[in-house]
Amino acid sequence: MSTPQTNGHPKGKFTPALRLDTINGAVPNVQYAVRGELALRADKYLHKLHDHPKDHGLPFDRVVTANIGNPQQAGLDQKPITFWRQVISLLEYPDLLDKHLEVAKQIYPVDAIERAKKLHAEIGSVGAYSQSKGVVTIRRRVAKFIEERDGYPSDPEHIFLTAGASGGVASILGVALHPGDGCLIPIPQYPLYTATLAYLSATPLPYYLSEENNWSMSHDTILESVSKARQEGVPVKSLVIINPGNPTGACLDRKAMEAVIQLCYEEEILLLADEVYQANIFYPEQKPFVSFKKVLMGMPEEIAKSVELVSFHSISKGMSGECGRRGGYFECVNILPEVMDQIYKMASVSLCPPLTGQIGVDLLVSPPKPGDPSFSQWEEETQSILANLKSRSAYMSDKFNSLPGMSCVPADGAMYLMPKIEIPTKAIEEAKTRGKEPDVMYALDLLDATGICAVAGSGFGQVPGTYHIRVTALCPGVEEYCGKIETFHKEFMEKWA
Repeated sequence: MSTPQTNGHPKGKFTPALRLDTINGAVPNVQYAVRGELALRADKYLHKLHDHPKDHGLPFDRVVTANIGNPQQAGLDQKPITFWRQVISLLEYPDLLDKHLEVAKQIYPVDAIERAKKLHAEIGSVGAYSQSKGVVTIRRRVAKFIEERDGYPSDPEHIFLTAGASGGVASILGVALHPGDGCLIPIPQYPLYTATLAYLSATPLPYYLSEENNWSMSHDTILESVSKARQEGVPVKSLVIINPGNPTGACLDRKAMEAVIQLCYEEEILLLADEVYQANIFYPEQKPFVSFKKVLMGMPEEIAKSVELVSFHSISKGMSGECGRRGGYFECVNILPEVMDQIYKMASVSLCPPLTGQIGVDLLVSPPKPGDPSFSQWEEETQSILANLKSRSAYMSDKFNSLPGMSCVPADGAMYLMPKIEIPTKAIEEAKTRGKEPDVMYALDLLDATGICAVAGSGFGQVPGTYHIRVTALCPGVEEYCGKIETFHKEFMEKWA
């Protein structure tokens, strides 16, 4: 009688099919700093505080999650926009729109009820699939939003609703890049891009932003990256711009945008415009947001009709902060019809983005209008969120700039600051003995001492020999929050002087 075999081995000596040497070889190369080692340690402290509220033995009583732009998470507690939750709750329980309508009228304003009725008529149940591109009527309203924003036509058939902007970025990069293809990315950058490129076995081509010039973009730096890639035989296929910037908070001017578009035209490069922070603008008179599509369409006709552009937007940022709802969209400009078919095919593989995320996109692009019953409350809530974000950001940058060995470029928008730290030589040597980057050691020590979870600049990329941390400007109680950083920083600098 033969011995039963399992994976080629005798019974009892089973070898797992999934091992580090057998899984997709690209996966171990993927790094995602905002949810990496620091976030895991912060989670451990959160559990300890929860399980042992009186005898936890930690030098702090709460964890401040300053590592990720997640406005509504516990501890940051940004309140949802009332109109959004009213409409979505009606669609989640549509009996309130018919047999319990009289009850709904006692709770909801009439425009929320009418919006929910309209969406229910278009969508039906939010538990059903939609078209793979997303609900067509919502895509039409997205197109109208883009047309009103930019002054140029937008085709709903060139718009895809997505599970957040991240889903759209991954989808487009997956279609656009072969293994080994190069993608130009800003440094510092949001680690979604390096993580996705690693998974695709594509090549990140960094171009450095100038911290000395308010995190501005240098055209020459991009050209140098293109030239270096060519010398190394790397095909340059795409270029990523994050505007307003994450993690820098910088907003590009029109001249810099035109130079990027000109480069993409001359080098035949796909332009990917990450514009998810377009509503988070602090100084619109001096540094307004202008979309890449608007700039592209205003350039000479040959360029305007040639440069391939995909731009991304999301409900996770702005004033909505609906990160967990997973809603976003991208618009394709000047993409060949046969390629559009392939993008549609790949979108169809996942059937459709979440319906409540699609509804969020609808509420993002078509909010209450002046004269609507909900407009005053919507305006008050959104303006308050932006004003608080702006004031916290300014307070934090001023505080960081007052500290010895720390400097910070004030943000034009977005949700973050990225202060630079002049880490002492002894601390750098200590980090080596710990097997850590110096700014990772700083961030870990900060977390251990204060409960504040920031992200080391090395997780986003930085000029070699410089060290940073990225923190959000979302945290309430900013005076106490910055006070803890101030105390820790001074002690750290004195300890390692």
